[in-house]
Amino acid sequence: MNYIGRLPQNDPMYGYLRHDIFSQLGVNGACPDFRVYRMPASNHVYLYEDRRSRTRVIGKFFGGVSSRSPEAAFHHMEREFNNLIHLRNIGLTGYPHYVARPLGYNAGLNHVLVEEFCYGPPFSDFIIKAIREGARQALFQKLTALAYFLATLHNRTASDMKVDFTEDCSYFDRVMERLKNWGHIGWHEAQELYQMKDRWRERGDMWEDHQVLVHGDVTPSNILFGDGLWVIAIDLERMKPADRVFDIGRVAGEIKHFFMQYAGDKWLAEPFIGHFLWEYACHFPDRNSAFASITRRIPFHMALTLLRIARNSWINGTYRRQLLNEAKQTLA
Repeated sequence: MNYIGRLPQNDPMYGYLRHDIFSQLGVNGACPDFRVYRMPASNHVYLYEDRRSRTRVIGKFFGGVSSRSPEAAFHHMEREFNNLIHLRNIGLTGYPHYVARPLGYNAGLNHVLVEEFCYGPPFSDFIIKAIREGARQALFQKLTALAYFLATLHNRTASDMKVDFTEDCSYFDRVMERLKNWGHIGWHEAQELYQMKDRWRERGDMWEDHQVLVHGDVTPSNILFGDGLWVIAIDLERMKPADRVFDIGRVAGEIKHFFMQYAGDKWLAEPFIGHFLWEYACHFPDRNSAFASITRRIPFHMALTLLRIARNSWINGTYRRQLLNEAKQTLA
């Protein structure tokens, strides 16, 4: 994160933090002195730290995005606030499963959502250390913890509604449109991928499970770890009802991507992906049956994750081609 400076007392955000937010955290009395840091994130996200008490909070601004109307900004802000509240209401408030505590939101301040600052190294740190420093056991342990967290989230929110795989196919189409519009993929290759998607749509097992609430964006920066099995989830803006393998496939796809990019060998990811899936399956009455069901459905979501990563502007052409080829192999 980058230090920006001190928050002036005449800034409306100062009064909101002082009177509405920090008072909830027991910080009262003398005027706080807020230091401001910019966080790496897709939205405008800042850390505010009171220099005297060392208390920290996160401010996530949903306004100011050129393509987003004020109505859409309000919707995204309120939705993430309600998502955090909901998951805390179902018990994700302490060891080993924790969701950041929301402290308030204010549409008048560029649609800001304020939540507590959560400490902990991100998932990405453990993947990188396994690749570069050989810290394999630590990554295995954290994948066990993450599998436990996701199984708890999914199982506590399971509904009677069957999965609507049409939604996943529509998301696939949106990712493909980005890839085509930005010139990352040609017409013939796009048609090949669409045909692969349609074959997955025809498979009965893609419709067989019941919907659960999924995190929706389980990237290695949105999961923090503490000691033991402690998992802290942040950035719940994209939470939605879906197939549980939406999250599971995202995690597996991200692991494969990291090993492809940083180790140059996708096969080195396989022991970790297999471990993660087996540990997730242990939270069901019939572990073998759950594992078989997950592994039948997961390739589609892994491939979708690789295509999603390939959209990013920071991906160079050579590596983007590797991602696209791997996505096709995974879908085949």
